[in-house]
Amino acid sequence: MPSTWTRSRSSPSRRTCGASCTARPTARASPSPSPAPCSRRRPRTRARVRSSPSPPGTQGLADKCAPSRQLPEGTEYEGLPVKNLLDQGFGVVVTDYEGLGTPGTHTYMTRAAQGRAVLDSLRAAQRLPGTGMPAEGPVAVYGYSQGGGASAAAAELAPTYAPELDLKGAVVGAPPADLDAVAANLDGSAYGAFFTYSLSGLGAAYDIDVDSYLNWHGKQVTADLRDNQCTTQALAKYPFLNSRFLTADGRPLTERLKRAPWKEVVADQRLGKRGPAVPVLLSHSRNDDVIPFRVGEQLGKDWCALGTKVKFSPNRVVGHILATAATSNEAAPWLKDRFAGRAAPSTC
Repeated sequence: MPSTWTRSRSSPSRRTCGASCTARPTARASPSPSPAPCSRRRPRTRARVRSSPSPPGTQGLADKCAPSRQLPEGTEYEGLPVKNLLDQGFGVVVTDYEGLGTPGTHTYMTRAAQGRAVLDSLRAAQRLPGTGMPAEGPVAVYGYSQGGGASAAAAELAPTYAPELDLKGAVVGAPPADLDAVAANLDGSAYGAFFTYSLSGLGAAYDIDVDSYLNWHGKQVTADLRDNQCTTQALAKYPFLNSRFLTADGRPLTERLKRAPWKEVVADQRLGKRGPAVPVLLSHSRNDDVIPFRVGEQLGKDWCALGTKVKFSPNRVVGHILATAATSNEAAPWLKDRFAGRAAPSTC
């Protein structure tokens, strides 16, 4: 299920609705979501609340890694960016994504499923009693890393999948827009577990038996990452994971991405083939050690060529994790300007 919070302007410190109060978005839109009742107190005022989904970065694939489980427990590393938005008067909804916290494997890195989950979470939040979010109020999307890809996908899909939403803009941080380039950078790196996550998630989405490519050790590692290890635990347990030690033929799984069925699957996840109809703030560090800077830079060029108004904002923060702060610091004022109706800047 998604997690939804709002704070009213007269009572900025109160969380008015939590994870147990929202309906889980599915891969397909429900014509009439039926959120569970919320028993927590409503905001004192009925001020217009600006709502923004904050699709999370990589959580892991195990059900225990779902944001709706980690946020209440205080183990969610996305908690600070969410708090930053709440403190500035935004209503925030955080999706679990498809299959995360529910039966089935999380369809990690699947463009359409992630984009739809973001848009469905907005639909659910706007229909949820007690949040103060108007059913037809303005919304925006904001995410980093996996969340950046999900925000990008949501912005691309919104005109056809959720045309009723009054989408004002999208903040896209370090998006994995080209999985070929991202996989080549990840395999054997400190973040190699993310590549294995991707194969499990895409395999689940496209009904591909990933185990058929693996040796005994590879099957054990892949199952452990899929069923047990959230992000921080996975990186600690499997640093510098190289897929050639996991395969039955000793060849790296990145080579498989160049052949059927994976070639077509990876191509289907490419962002930048569709132009968002709303302004975009695209942030990426030149020193990103997970998602190459050129991937985000190319996405900006692709969107500009399609007519989208893009502000491409590079930074030099060292490392993928630390660069989250650069995106967060720029996101809130940019979002406020979009909700205020001010002209969006462009670097196209």
